[in-house]
Amino acid sequence: MADASASVGSKVGTAVLQVLPVKKIELDPDNPRIRKFLESYGANPNFDHFALALGAAGDDDGDTSTTVEKLKSSILSIGGIIQPIMVNKRGDGKFVCVEGNTRLFLYKTFLDEKRAGNWASIPALVYEHGMSDLQMDAIRLQVHLVGTRAWDPYSKAKYLHSLHVEKQMPMSMLTEYCGGRQKEVTEFINAFTDMEKYYRPIVSDSAFDPSRFSGFVELQKPGVKESLLESKHNLTEFSTWIHEQKLFPLNTVRLLPRILRNPKATEIFLKQGARKAAEVLERPGVSKALSDANIGQLAAALSQAIYDLSWHEARKIKKDPGGEVAQSLHEVLDALEDLLQIGEAG
Repeated sequence: MADASASVGSKVGTAVLQVLPVKKIELDPDNPRIRKFLESYGANPNFDHFALALGAAGDDDGDTSTTVEKLKSSILSIGGIIQPIMVNKRGDGKFVCVEGNTRLFLYKTFLDEKRAGNWASIPALVYEHGMSDLQMDAIRLQVHLVGTRAWDPYSKAKYLHSLHVEKQMPMSMLTEYCGGRQKEVTEFINAFTDMEKYYRPIVSDSAFDPSRFSGFVELQKPGVKESLLESKHNLTEFSTWIHEQKLFPLNTVRLLPRILRNPKATEIFLKQGARKAAEVLERPGVSKALSDANIGQLAAALSQAIYDLSWHEARKIKKDPGGEVAQSLHEVLDALEDLLQIGEAG
């Protein structure tokens, strides 16, 4: 087997890449990420307790947007894991998972459920001579507090575009593999397409700024492109506004439908940008009762208001995606999806 030097340095030593029997590796009850959930189950938590704790804490693979269920779907789709877990071989000969408890737990679950596939063994970087608590903490700190830097959104979108458009990977498969939401994956691919087609031609190679990508993601939101067409603008103009920073910060792209429907706001926008234009847009007043309500009460009130909508009112909102009500609802939907995604990941 190949040797792999520990990235935290000589204090930890050398790990050996092995394929270990899943049944021989113990889940780590002292893992700081799940310990607070396990403490309520006493000194010897069982497998079901680990299941509850890992589900409550979310995924441990360095991506806070990934839940256990998404990781499960991805592993089943690929047929295994790409990144080995890290295992400490203690002085008494026992193997304990230091990093990758969620992946190990899923393998154990698949094996117990007799899922199709090879779940009896798992790739592992094994520290043969046993690590001290300090050394295990060093690995956890590096993996979970420093960690591997995530791809920037533009690079991620470029790769997704290549897989889906150039290599013809079906969207369902692509979504399963990356563990994301299909809506988000689709927005990224379409945003990359628009940025390459309309933004790249108007700037030099040296001026091409991948950090403007989020503006093109906002462009995919319902009603934004429609508002450009209705006001007789096009995507080349939109790209020019991005380049000239008239749409800054980039989340002001979502204000375009309201800005372009307001002649005064449009005039200010074309001269001074979206931030100034937003100052003349009317904002609905918020009563003291709404201001004092907590988020749960507001959510309940919004749900009830939606249920109470007449067919005519609902149809009117759907037929006008660039309208103020529809835009406000889409903003709420985006905010809720982001909030619940963070909540799922713990």
